[in-house]
Amino acid sequence: MFDREVGMSQFPMNRRSALALMGGAAALSLTSLKARAAGELKVLNWQGYGTDEKWALDIFKQKTGLDVVHDYFNSEQEMLTKLRTSPGTYDVVLVNNIYVMDAANEGLIQPIDTSKITNFGDLTPALRDSPRFVKDGKYYGISWVWGLTSFAYNTQKIAARPDSIEALWDPAHAGKVGWRDDALESIQMGALATGQDMNAPADMDKIKAKLSALKSQIKTFWSSEDEWNKYMAAGDYDIAVYWSGSAARSKKAMKLPVEFVVPKEGAIGWFDGLTIAANAPNPDGAAKFIDFMVSPEFYVKWDNDVGAPASANAKADEQLPADALNRVVLGDPEVVKRVQWMAPVSEAQRQKNQEIWDEVKTSFAQ
Repeated sequence: MFDREVGMSQFPMNRRSALALMGGAAALSLTSLKARAAGELKVLNWQGYGTDEKWALDIFKQKTGLDVVHDYFNSEQEMLTKLRTSPGTYDVVLVNNIYVMDAANEGLIQPIDTSKITNFGDLTPALRDSPRFVKDGKYYGISWVWGLTSFAYNTQKIAARPDSIEALWDPAHAGKVGWRDDALESIQMGALATGQDMNAPADMDKIKAKLSALKSQIKTFWSSEDEWNKYMAAGDYDIAVYWSGSAARSKKAMKLPVEFVVPKEGAIGWFDGLTIAANAPNPDGAAKFIDFMVSPEFYVKWDNDVGAPASANAKADEQLPADALNRVVLGDPEVVKRVQWMAPVSEAQRQKNQEIWDEVKTSFAQ
């Protein structure tokens, strides 16, 4: 056992020397932080979601001399937790529009000087100037991309293109359905399947019953694009809930036999922003990175070579091939009419969604 008096006599240190030691450690930490910031940028995002494309990072380094390092999350709640528990760690953070004001009000992200975003004027005003990104005239997020959450199917397993969300409940695909383990998304999909407003469903019991009916359908839950691709490539999925831009990547970059569907019942619409973390070590570099990410130079190559959601930069969208998914599907007014756009969710509703989804998953295990 360590003896306090013996220990103190063996390691004599007065207050002045202790403070000097702590001050030196702090100075060393600050110096290290500044050194890191001078040549490095840290980005927090979903894995495989554009910002970590090697070719893009190579181009960005040639332009700025900055190395970009990534950290990843598998849910928006995990992203917020990382920001809360690791202040001063991240520079650029991908945040879905419905969480931007939550992050801003909590002091997790900082206002962005839009004069440093040279492509700012080319961004679609409805997205760029959304109150989801702007507060008191200050921009806390720069609109980046938008897309849909619906489902994609394996064209080698399903011959006729489904036109209804009920395909996910079709007994022909029992044990072959992929589903994302996310409470909000699950409730919204259940609302679409039961003909309700996904942002204000009137009958949660009906949604719970509909989701519970997936018990015999689900092969497994997925949490990342990489997982989805592996399950689909292995033939585990006939059909699976997915994102439009990810489906484009899976088909183009991964060469998987998949097609994205916007069913007659509608789809979940969303748009994402790029933000700068509070106390970011390199805010100037962060602004340069965001500017590059919203540029046609980055976006057109990303969509053509890899597959991407639709850009918030109108000039970038105009440069896509005429047969590109983001012009053919997301550019179709009839498709857009069927979209329900995600709205911010209260903490009470978020908790209710989680409770229902946890109960549904528990029923799957019984």
